[in-house]
Amino acid sequence: MSYWALSLTLIFVLIPLLLSKTLNLGLGRDMTVATIRSIIQLLAVGYVLKFVFDSESLIYIFLMVALMIGAATQNAQKKGAAIQGIAWKIASTLIFVEVLTQGILIGFNITPATAQYIIPISGMVIGNSMVLSILFLNRFTAEVEDHQDQTELILSLGGTPKQAIHRQLINSIKASMIPTIESQKTVGLVQLPGMMSGQIIAGADPIQAVQFQLLIMFLLLTTAAVTSVFLGYLSYPTLFNKRMQLLKG
Repeated sequence: MSYWALSLTLIFVLIPLLLSKTLNLGLGRDMTVATIRSIIQLLAVGYVLKFVFDSESLIYIFLMVALMIGAATQNAQKKGAAIQGIAWKIASTLIFVEVLTQGILIGFNITPATAQYIIPISGMVIGNSMVLSILFLNRFTAEVEDHQDQTELILSLGGTPKQAIHRQLINSIKASMIPTIESQKTVGLVQLPGMMSGQIIAGADPIQAVQFQLLIMFLLLTTAAVTSVFLGYLSYPTLFNKRMQLLKG
């Protein structure tokens, strides 16, 4: 794609800007900032990735993954401010998911241990895990607040914190996983995933593109499940004090 063709794609930014102004949605500034940031960030990342891919240094790969985890943690922790130590819980979850998925991919020789594979796949895994963390924390904090009386009743009858919070925890895990599961049900029928479409546009064999897309889909399903469960079981104990009483938000 030429730079001229790329500049023409700004038409797709002008359309929502015009709609926002016409309907007084008040989103013009946010969309403008988002557009400018995306251009700057992606161009910067493009040059950084070119340098990392050319160097093939494990140190640079590690630093890129660490940067992704740090940025994702900072963004996701805002949704769980009421939970003590939520930042390290999210970071631990992201690290665990990254080590688990890359360990399987590299350990079973599914993908090579090179920057070209590790960094893009890590980006998809960490990004998806971040979104799942936000979905889980949003639902979990709401569930805890809405069922506070029920939780305290179970505790007063001799129930443990785990028993008292079990239903809210399970409901939150299920709710955060639903978007991932539902999107996989309609993949190929309603939408062609980004990775597959990108490979096909780049000239790759469609069957090979499908194989890589299936890899990513299965990977993201594990990411969704592990993120929700791991973060959930790290988070719920800090909602109670040493006397097994529910802390007030």
